[in-house]
Amino acid sequence: MVCFAIIILILNAFGAFSQTPITHEFTFYVGCFFNGTAEVGFQLDNEEIMYVDFQRQEAVVTLPKFIVFDPSTFMAVYHVYRNSLRQKKNCLAVLDYVKVFEQSNIPPEVEDPPDSILYPSEEVELGVENSLICFVNNFFPPSINVIWTKNGDVVSEGVSLSRYYPNNDQTFRQFSTLTFTPKQGDMYSCTVEHPALERPNTRIWEVDLGHPSIGLDIYCGVGLTVALLGVATGTFLMAKAHFVQ
Repeated sequence: MVCFAIIILILNAFGAFSQTPITHEFTFYVGCFFNGTAEVGFQLDNEEIMYVDFQRQEAVVTLPKFIVFDPSTFMAVYHVYRNSLRQKKNCLAVLDYVKVFEQSNIPPEVEDPPDSILYPSEEVELGVENSLICFVNNFFPPSINVIWTKNGDVVSEGVSLSRYYPNNDQTFRQFSTLTFTPKQGDMYSCTVEHPALERPNTRIWEVDLGHPSIGLDIYCGVGLTVALLGVATGTFLMAKAHFVQ
């Protein structure tokens, strides 16, 4: 992770702007790797708003659909793709320079193992299509393999994988989703493979709606018990006060 962090520190540009008392931070980041690939993106207050897809030779806006934004003017004024190509070239040039001193002066890269969680995107209802999200975070290098299973069988249909998103500490995060229709008793798993893991990390999620109101029952039961204890305590104190008098 050390080499990557050096490139980030050299080429990142930060700026703050505000037309209101609230200050915002705009970040332009560039990162490159020994395999010749590069990442270029733009963030507003640590949330990605745009990145450059070098394979498709275009800048991709990642703002939510409900935000109306025409990127054509921004891209034309700042020559986003052309400048991104230039920054990619500069980044790789610096990396070539780093390679010369890698073995003698730079410590080996530190690999960070990923954390992962598995959860449904919406409230689960039997027979209603939903999505399971496997969120993988805080890993380096950006090399993740995600395997989905249903009842022990590997599944590939309905699976999607996001690109890598950079974190502020030069680690990465990634999402994998599985579209599914909940059926009582079905069991799903998300297995994450990464070079920093001694063994694959597996998260399991099971469709269990057999007792949908058990949480409410427990809550009501505990509440009723506390209320009865309060009544009993109050009655005891009243009786004690009356006895003393």
